[in-house]
Formats: sequence, C-alpha cells, structure tokens
Amino acid sequence: MTHEPRIIVALDVSSREQALDLARTLRPATDWVKIGLELFTSCGPGIVQEIKELGYNVFLDLKLMDIPNTVKKSVNNCMRMGGDMLTLHLLGGEKMITAALEARAGRDFKAHSSPVLLGVTLLTSLERPDLPWPESRSLHEVVMDLASRAKRWGLDGVVCSGGEAAGIKENAPENFCLVTPGIRSGETTQDQKRTVTPSMAVSSGATHLVIGRPVTASRDPLGSLMHIRRELSANF
Repeated sequence: MTHEPRIIVALDVSSREQALDLARTLRPATDWVKIGLELFTSCGPGIVQEIKELGYNVFLDLKLMDIPNTVKKSVNNCMRMGGDMLTLHLLGGEKMITAALEARAGRDFKAHSSPVLLGVTLLTSLERPDLPWPESRSLHEVVMDLASRAKRWGLDGVVCSGGEAAGIKENAPENFCLVTPGIRSGETTQDQKRTVTPSMAVSSGATHLVIGRPVTASRDPLGSLMHIRRELSANF
C-alpha cells in the first residue's frame, strides 16, 4: 500500500527575513523544510536553529563531499546544529560514507532523534550529456548503481528523481527513504530536467517530496501548498 509522502518545502532564498516569513506562513501545512546552500551560505548556521524554533524538522541539504575525516567532522557539526536529515554525495565513495555513519554512531541522541543520512545520486538538473566523464551506461543505470551502493554502504535513503524512484524501491528495504526533488506541477521546469508531478512521484514510491518554486514563488504560498496536499490526499 502506498502511503502519503512527507512534503518538504525548499526555502531556497537568500534572505533570513524571507525564509522566516515563508516558514511561518507555511507551518499549518507542513512540518518539514529544506535549508540548502543558498540560504545556509547567506545566513549561516544560526538559521537552522531559528527555523527549528518554529517547530520544523530541517532537511539540511549541503551535499557534503570531501575527504572522509572532513566529512566526519562536518556531519558532527550538522548534527550539533540540529539537522534532522543530511545529504552526502555518493560520488565521494564508500570510505567517506562510512566516516559520516561513524560520526552519527558516535553521538549521544538522548535529547534528539538520530538524523537521517541520505546519499545524493545524480542531480535532477543533469541529463546524460551533462556528465563530466565518459559514460556508456544510461543515466538511469548510473543512478541505479549509485543507489545500490547507498543501500550496501548503510545509508538511510537516497535523493533521486521521481522517474528513478520506482526502480530503486523494487530492491530497497521497506524503510528506505526516497527523497525526490524536481517536483513541478506543470510544464515549466526552470533549471530542472528530470522532473515529475507530485502525483507521479508518489506513484513511483517517493517517501518525501521536495517542493520549492511551485510553492515559494507563488503569490499564495500556503494556498499552493494546500492545493498540492489536497491533490495528493485524493490518491490515498
């Protein structure tokens, strides 16, 4: 049976005031938001705590990729900030992923729940010609390979497009998270290429939908988010 996914609103803005205003406005319709590089580099780590004080779970989407020791320390810092879900590039390799998992295993979570660690497969802005290395496989095959490594290395889930979620779900544990960005309700994709509608993502098995501009760029962000929720609820 398909379960209704969690909706994560991407606060991809540069202004602290705009981020907090959006978060306050949208709180009646979701308890998850994403803080990515744009907001984090503009406002610094303090924005994480400010958002959490509004009652949100925070998907801290910094896509960590560096040498294992640096990533291990960075994961510790992200946990200290209060990140509930963190991302790591799978192209960083098994040793880097293991270091991230060791950081989580070594932390005391008596006061807070253990954060979810996700592997980033390939960005949804990429198509096969965009890959910076020679590749004979299809983009789908590359993503399936990376996702299988994420499962084998012990991560909690992956970030993937909605078009790839079904293939990953087939061989994944029941509680494996499939976090799908690139959600678009209509034909406008902006800089995304591998996009799906909210309903398509859900039918493919996505457990979390990351939705940004269809909500945050709307004249009525809360109304747009509620409309998406109603559409999804009609399928359950």
